[in-house]
Amino acid sequence: MNIAFYPAPTPTQAPRFSILIPTWNNLAFVELCVKSIKKNSTYAHQIILHINDGSDGTLEWARKEGLDFSYSPQNVGICYACNAAFALAQADYIVYMNDDMYACPNWDAQLWQAVEDYQKDDFYFSATMIERLDTGSHFVVCPHNFGDSVANFQEQALLESYASLVIPDWQGANYPPSLMHRRYWQLIGGFSTEFSPGMYSDPDICMKLWQAGVRNFRGVGSSLVYHFMSKSVERVKKNNGSKQFLKKWGITSHTFQKYYIGLDNQATDVRYRGILPNPSPTRSFKMALWLGRLKLFLHL
Repeated sequence: MNIAFYPAPTPTQAPRFSILIPTWNNLAFVELCVKSIKKNSTYAHQIILHINDGSDGTLEWARKEGLDFSYSPQNVGICYACNAAFALAQADYIVYMNDDMYACPNWDAQLWQAVEDYQKDDFYFSATMIERLDTGSHFVVCPHNFGDSVANFQEQALLESYASLVIPDWQGANYPPSLMHRRYWQLIGGFSTEFSPGMYSDPDICMKLWQAGVRNFRGVGSSLVYHFMSKSVERVKKNNGSKQFLKKWGITSHTFQKYYIGLDNQATDVRYRGILPNPSPTRSFKMALWLGRLKLFLHL
């Protein structure tokens, strides 16, 4: 593995967020993503790409734009990519964002308001995705189809509609765009590279934060991004993330998400609950732990 680092020729002055965006030969999407951040953000941010391969023109475009970026001649996956990009981060607050996302107006101001509301560093916040397909997830606003590619993207329609798509803050921040303080990124060591190329790296990072004492997992319903749901993940050989999570932590990712951080699509009330207690030793929780141990035994 060979990763090189290219700081921007003109550094961003006093950035509010350092935004880490891994990309892999996805030039049209990453161009639109960066454009939306510059166009629709309230504050100035440092945008940092990790460019995998980049032979589609991404490498030349990033240089032309004067962006901070790290680079690998082959695809190193999300975990190494985010950790490499973090090495160039200047801001105290770190955002991880996918390259196939379009940031809606004031997305950053709404996340920053959540930071100011809390006034502490031990948190993990997520913005809220708008998606064109019905995923059945309470943390996704769907189905609202504004296009599945840059070519057919209905930007004006989205800009006229996004304010009406705001939802209440939800419990269980777990997915990008995600925000944490750099102190906690450094404390937990960022993304776990054993999950490369990246399946289940999101619940793993949440579990590491939980182990570090974080109890505030807030989904911000007024911070919106449109997610194109592109298919980059289908180009890679996936790791068995669910098995890796189980072997690493001794419980299933589903049990962790449901009983620890409160990410539960079957719950009748999914609203943000504030600082979380440790899981209650209910019969269902004990059964979930027992089933996880059984599953672990069968895997080993």
